Amino acid sequence: MSNKIDLNEIASEQLHEIDLNDVELKAVAPQMEPQRQYYYMAKAKKYVQELSAKLGRPLSFSTQTFGCQMNARDSEKLVGILEQIGYVEEQDEEKADFVIYNTCTVRENANLRVYGRLGQLNRIKRKNPHMMIALCGCMMQEPKVVEKLKKSYRFVDLIFGTHNIYKFAELIVNRIENERMTIDIWENTDKIVENLPSERKFAFKSGVNITFGCNNFCSYCIVPYVRGRERSRDPEAIISEIKRLVADGVVEVMLLGQNVNSYGKNLEHPITFAQLLQRIEQIEGLERIRFMTSHPKDLSDELIEVMRTSKKICKHLHLPVQSGSTRILKKMNRHYTKEGYLELVDKIRKAVPDLSLTTDIIVGFPGETEEDFLETMDVVKKVRYDSAFTFIYSKRTGTPAAAMEDQVPEDVVKDRFDRLLKEVQEISAEVCSVHTGTIQDVLVETVNDHDSSLVTGRMSNNILVHFPGDESLIGKIVNVKLNECKGFYYIGEMVES
Repeated sequence: MSNKIDLNEIASEQLHEIDLNDVELKAVAPQMEPQRQYYYMAKAKKYVQELSAKLGRPLSFSTQTFGCQMNARDSEKLVGILEQIGYVEEQDEEKADFVIYNTCTVRENANLRVYGRLGQLNRIKRKNPHMMIALCGCMMQEPKVVEKLKKSYRFVDLIFGTHNIYKFAELIVNRIENERMTIDIWENTDKIVENLPSERKFAFKSGVNITFGCNNFCSYCIVPYVRGRERSRDPEAIISEIKRLVADGVVEVMLLGQNVNSYGKNLEHPITFAQLLQRIEQIEGLERIRFMTSHPKDLSDELIEVMRTSKKICKHLHLPVQSGSTRILKKMNRHYTKEGYLELVDKIRKAVPDLSLTTDIIVGFPGETEEDFLETMDVVKKVRYDSAFTFIYSKRTGTPAAAMEDQVPEDVVKDRFDRLLKEVQEISAEVCSVHTGTIQDVLVETVNDHDSSLVTGRMSNNILVHFPGDESLIGKIVNVKLNECKGFYYIGEMVES
């Protein structure tokens, strides 16, 4: 009688405890998720072991992640699956047996970078016929991209999008068994598959998805078209994941979503983002909670109150303004006014006076006049952001803004961008320096890149601090005296608590 495991009989929470070598592969693949994916992981592992034995060495992989933190979190899931099936990581993609590009398509030049790198991989693959190349992420959700890949990049093995990352192992098996390009793109889905492997980049902190997709349709943005409509994860699944992470040494989580403030609206039993935060706050052992991104139109008084009273929510809020002109904000389909944004900032600052505020600003949106730009400068001067991500408007095919008339001339945009950047940097240096001489809690993240006698950590307000220490401090929250502000970071020294 077989001692092999029938995955239909295993609860999803217990799947990570099984040995994939013990899975019964003669049975039909389970229909239930994530059991089905563990079946394909077991099958893929068998194929990887066979090829590895033939080559006389372990198979290696290299992942390249383009774009946002959502993509970075998706890549951790891909890496988790690859390591489960027997691959080992290789930093140099030219030496890897399996190269995965997790793509971004927010700007069109991101697509061009991917095509350029694919050309280089084609040359390498000719010398290594067993090499596999996979493309996933937002860029793959564009039909014209997939058509181009099918026509001009036939050497790519796997193409899948943002909605079915969880099927990675199944797609690998399909590619191995069918020996031809495998394409699996979904236009949309409401499916969220829990309890799959994931390999974190950092032992002490982790991103946690709370929503997928976006319903906002800002006129310059492609994201709703490639990531689909907004769907929220079940709160119990989020809490369970964070508890597991904390048990595994995580002290800080970053809650991720295109718009975290609208979390929970489409659940069977609706729950607000503020209520979710209160539940997460109760998890023992968790020290810090961060979240992004917050859309101003959905930032509630309830959330401000939770931020005011919380002991764990970090003193940092990323609140994209995009433009200071109400007229341009309307063209951007942002659903708030300049005055409404400033009132919201005032409300937040009164509730949490030591909060660090950061933002995103687009310069040169179609139709932007000098007066509109000066409205943006006015917001920057009034809010006094700790830092701002400033972007020159980039026409994105497929968005309403790309078809708008009155595209702003390049030299005008460049001049405005330079003026804005100068203002932002001057204010930022002044705002950040206010902490000089204080003692702050700092989560140590890494040994300093430029000086190995220093470590680098992050304050609650997201500002970096470099101070003497060694790698034994990584992952710990320590007290640091901030001796000198260097504009966007501090030099400090550790002190006894």
